[in-house]
Amino acid sequence: MGVPAPSPLNPLSSEDPETHFPHSLYTHLFRSLFKTVSRNLLLFTVSLEVSTFAWWGCSPTTYAVPLFFLLLCAAMAQYWLTRPRPVYLVDFSCLKPPSHLRVPFSTFSEHASLVGFLNQESIDFMMKVIRSSGQGEMTYLPPPLHFLPPRTNHSDCVDEACMVLFPVMDDLLAKTCTSPRAIDFLIVNCSGFCPSPSLTSILVNAYGMREDIKTYNLSGMGCSAGILGVDLARRLLDLHPDSIALVLSTEIISTGWYPGKDRRKLVLNCLFRMGCSGLMLSNRKDAKRRAKYELLCTVRTQMAFDDRAYRSAVREEDEDGITGVTLERDLLHVARELLVAHLSVLGRRILPFSEKALYVLWMLRRRYCGSSKEIHVPDFKSAVHHFCIPPSGKGLIKEIGKSLKLRPQDVEPALMTLHRFGNQSAAALWYELAYIEAKGRVKKGDKVWQVGMGTGPKANSAVWRSLRSIKAEGGPWSDCIDAYPVVD
Repeated sequence: MGVPAPSPLNPLSSEDPETHFPHSLYTHLFRSLFKTVSRNLLLFTVSLEVSTFAWWGCSPTTYAVPLFFLLLCAAMAQYWLTRPRPVYLVDFSCLKPPSHLRVPFSTFSEHASLVGFLNQESIDFMMKVIRSSGQGEMTYLPPPLHFLPPRTNHSDCVDEACMVLFPVMDDLLAKTCTSPRAIDFLIVNCSGFCPSPSLTSILVNAYGMREDIKTYNLSGMGCSAGILGVDLARRLLDLHPDSIALVLSTEIISTGWYPGKDRRKLVLNCLFRMGCSGLMLSNRKDAKRRAKYELLCTVRTQMAFDDRAYRSAVREEDEDGITGVTLERDLLHVARELLVAHLSVLGRRILPFSEKALYVLWMLRRRYCGSSKEIHVPDFKSAVHHFCIPPSGKGLIKEIGKSLKLRPQDVEPALMTLHRFGNQSAAALWYELAYIEAKGRVKKGDKVWQVGMGTGPKANSAVWRSLRSIKAEGGPWSDCIDAYPVVD
């Protein structure tokens, strides 16, 4: 599979497999012991000082100086052990599907008319959705959907999963010169396909990873799962120093294909396309020299408590017993409410003081004067340089851009990703970042905001800071970046 051999000069290469686990175990035990001792020392110092001065009435000059230094050392040790550890994005990779899987509009229309279970009215509806969605003629569908009729059995879906995951894994390990046995955490998110053995087990078996690797499968999370996987990796790395985490995001389109006639379920056949992304995160000190970005924060918001929002996108059976995902008409309204709630939390984390002050003044004026009926949207461009927003459709992208007062260049990555690759669910945000890099727009110190919105409904955000100026790298855009942006 093209797995690179570990290099002794590479800080992210694997150590000797016989010594990696004991080293991690000893480090963890030492830090746990040191943390316990420092915490108890801090409590002991405070209690001793209080008892010395308040109860025994001893002279302050006798104990003040040594107790002060003891207290200071205990506080510094406690801070050092509990401080947030920086998490670095070493590199990421995106799948470039083979050209023979490309599905132009004419091919899609002809194929839909030959499958036999779609009437002309349903075909016309699907073609109208595709043409108005913002997709281009270069999107891809997996091999099972190129058969007549489409093959959606379990074995074909497993083959599709291997087809999208293995190339991304190979490319990511080659880019970072990392051995599979160096990976400490493996996270795979795929919303609708949950085989047994799991997708992570398939990868562990295929790449011969360590026996103590921790694996996680995320399902049913929709388009927001990519950032949710980043948040999970961040939390794991915060508890385990000197570790490496791999996060793979994909969607097995074959399982989501709806062969019925319910228009609310046919929409997903039109929008979702083939894709996969993988990223390597690490909290090793040596990783900073080679990493592209540092993770500043992650924010998660959900509205599953609201019945109307919960039912806006649900996978269920139609009247004929065929399973598909129903998209209700008020989905855009729910998405708007979710985004407003999410931005109120994210804004407190990343906005500068001036924007926060303006927002507080608007709230006070609205509450006590009633002079402002319009909602004040803070200027997120004052805190973020690049935006990766959900490519769920041209209308939704432009609506989000209008709500956030973004420039055409800010929504360009989402529109062009939708045009070239379609909506790839959780992986799409990384195609957008690859587009920004391919254009050579990422400079040292720039901040990138990725926001994903999925079923539940839920919204997840990750904010990154570039550690260096990123050279124009083609990636999945290598053969077409000069042709973009296209004019509507």
